[in-house]
Amino acid sequence: MTSVERTLAIIKPDAVEHRLVGSIVRRIEAEGFRIAAMRLVRLTRGEAAAFYDVHRDKPFFDSLTSFMSSGPAVVLALEASDAIVRWRRVMGATNPGEAERGTLRHEFGTSIEHNATHGSDAPETAAAELAFFFRGVEFAR
Repeated sequence: MTSVERTLAIIKPDAVEHRLVGSIVRRIEAEGFRIAAMRLVRLTRGEAAAFYDVHRDKPFFDSLTSFMSSGPAVVLALEASDAIVRWRRVMGATNPGEAERGTLRHEFGTSIEHNATHGSDAPETAAAELAFFFRGVEFAR
């Protein structure tokens, strides 16, 4: 029996700008996730750099942090059995051109960077990412 797991989801600035928040939240709920917390945020460039620090030495770091601080984003704490793997499956491949039909990134993404959503990739990452956005927040039950 699998236990309930919590993961971070981000609806990125491109999806917010294109008014896709409702469609993505509907999909999250239709897929059986429980939303334990949700916030609208506007990251500064420094906050985006801190969040994506693991990518600091990669060539896309500057454009990623610039993009993630370019407009509002929605951050969510999702709960479900195997939430991390399930959310990543719903999102699809990072590159929307390689994402399976029916995934969020295939449907709403336009490039590797502007791919509509983010999700934690492991339990340790999920814990750190959730703490980044929801420090001191008591999750809804």
